[in-house]
Amino acid sequence: MSKILIDARELRTTTGRYVERLLHYLQQVDKKNEYVILLKPKDIDGWIPTNERFKAVTCPYKEFTFREQISLLRQINEIKPDLVHFGMVQQPILYRGKVVTTMHDLTTLRFRNPAKNWIVFSIKRFIYIWVNRIVAHKSLRIITPSEYVREDVAKFTRINIRKIITTYEAAEKITSPTEPIIDLENESFIMYTGRPLPHKNLDRLIESYSILKKDNKSLKLVLAGKKSFLYRQIEKKVLARGLDGVIFPGYVSEGQLRWLYENTIAYIFPSLSEGFGLPGLEAMVHGAPVISSSYTCLPEIYGNAAEYFNPLDEEDMAKVINKVIKSSELRKKLIKKGFAQAKKYSWQKMAEETLAVYEDILGRD
Repeated sequence: MSKILIDARELRTTTGRYVERLLHYLQQVDKKNEYVILLKPKDIDGWIPTNERFKAVTCPYKEFTFREQISLLRQINEIKPDLVHFGMVQQPILYRGKVVTTMHDLTTLRFRNPAKNWIVFSIKRFIYIWVNRIVAHKSLRIITPSEYVREDVAKFTRINIRKIITTYEAAEKITSPTEPIIDLENESFIMYTGRPLPHKNLDRLIESYSILKKDNKSLKLVLAGKKSFLYRQIEKKVLARGLDGVIFPGYVSEGQLRWLYENTIAYIFPSLSEGFGLPGLEAMVHGAPVISSSYTCLPEIYGNAAEYFNPLDEEDMAKVINKVIKSSELRKKLIKKGFAQAKKYSWQKMAEETLAVYEDILGRD
């Protein structure tokens, strides 16, 4: 039996779905190893292990801090694990034990977050580039969520691609009862859900929607997500240009999100950069036709179950969306293909493949 430490500090963040599902299924598939799970203080009471060999430990050290580099390093050394799995690149770079690191994508290296101070963000991004390369070289294995990211990481960090393992993520149906959004009942709408960061390409989606409106007067565009600074800025721009029909419902519950997926004419994913593209796959699970950007990993993940457009071309985006919303037959085909495509992915399989990575490393002793 080995002691494996998993850094789950991002459990309740926007990227935490991966580590949450990994922990859920590892408790089912690993019959022998002992696990120590590092959690932020605010999450320690909210994650209850179902396997007695899994133990939650409080870790108060934030990402991208000196305490992460010094105090977290000390905490890990005191635990004395046989293997550490960092679910993100941020980690103590001086740790010299056996390490597996999940690198979700390199988007942060290529797109600036306008909600952050430009100088501070630029400095952090410079450090982040350096950390990515160091971590890639010192980790015994790198895990990525798609072949696109696998090749991208190998090229960027100049490591042997055989060191990188792809473990595909998955989407599961929302189990919460559907909650209709009253203002959208009996309305025809297309939708996007997620963060409004620049690489999500919402400005071009809104522009393509304005083109669509010329021949689809009653069509609505729903942009769902917590009304952050960036969403408020987008909403202000929409109001300033007098474009009606763009709906900002803000944060939606699981039941409301399920209702949106099940009632939308199509789910639109205009992103310029993704590591896996989970929202589009989740839309497929709920029977929404998916229309996607043709960039990065998205054709790899969605296969022939989506219609694709050039995300830098608003006219092309509008043309493809219009083709789908005008054809009920095409939408039925996309829904059928979407169900089949989503079934190709499994969180349990992802956990089993991750465990195989652990066992491969631990078996070398």
